[in-house]
Amino acid sequence: MEDNGFRREFDAVLARVCRQIGVPPSGAQLLHLHGNAVYGFPAAGLVVRISGSQAALARITESLKVTAWLAERGFPCTVPAPVPGQPFAVDGKVASVWLYVPEAVDPPASAADLARLLRDLHSRPLPPSPPNAFTDPLDGVTAALESAPADALPRDQRDWLADQVRELRSKWGAMSFPHPASLIHGDAHPGNLIRAQDGTVLLGDWDHVAVGPRVWDLAQIFYTSRRLGYPPRDDVEGFGAAYGWDPRDWPDLATLVAIREVSGLGTYLRNAPTQPFARRELAMRITTLQVGDHSARWNRPVLEKTREA
Repeated sequence: MEDNGFRREFDAVLARVCRQIGVPPSGAQLLHLHGNAVYGFPAAGLVVRISGSQAALARITESLKVTAWLAERGFPCTVPAPVPGQPFAVDGKVASVWLYVPEAVDPPASAADLARLLRDLHSRPLPPSPPNAFTDPLDGVTAALESAPADALPRDQRDWLADQVRELRSKWGAMSFPHPASLIHGDAHPGNLIRAQDGTVLLGDWDHVAVGPRVWDLAQIFYTSRRLGYPPRDDVEGFGAAYGWDPRDWPDLATLVAIREVSGLGTYLRNAPTQPFARRELAMRITTLQVGDHSARWNRPVLEKTREA
């Protein structure tokens, strides 16, 4: 990665977590580094996820509870490790520990795999202690924009983004969703799928699990396909049939994808002061949005793909 200082913050937290769980940090493999960091410990059968902010403590606590509940009922998801006292708040970050899933090389998980998992998830009853309601997809980018230093992005882009957030939040508030609220994953895209060595496809990265509109989960794949190039468009074609309803038949899909594009800028705003990649990518993404370029490809961080959760 191009910013070693950014990684060192996570490595220091990892060392403290390893002491708490009795695993040597020398066995760690960095699997993901963006808004959070993910380290695999294949020999120990564990994964440590470290969130970039202690503000995520409540969300991570919910993700641990919900996934444990789902796994007990046979839903194919990543599973929390039986580690007492987690999640751990360490140096302004939040760490959680999960069971490591050895991943099959081929075939890669598909859009249809994701659709089937979401259909199953959305049809299930809520857990006895459900997670929080998903009411504002733009609260994260709003907070990041308000706390971003002046040099994180030029004034004209800052002002444009603030106006865009207000406009999109108004549109979100006026939406009539096509399905009842249910348990939602919150960040459902193929990058969060894992094909285990027995062929089972698991859904991971539950940091944003909530109760909310199902179509929020269904819109993610259209955002990642258009902007990030995965999954390819021909793979997306089977998504609606596998789910049992095609989001492209819903007139507000384009608005929801636009909200997702803007909401995803929050991590880049938070990282821009210390990460050259995040600073460049933030400026490029906002520029393409300002000029209405809906086909421009955006860049993924080098270590964005996780294997566990």
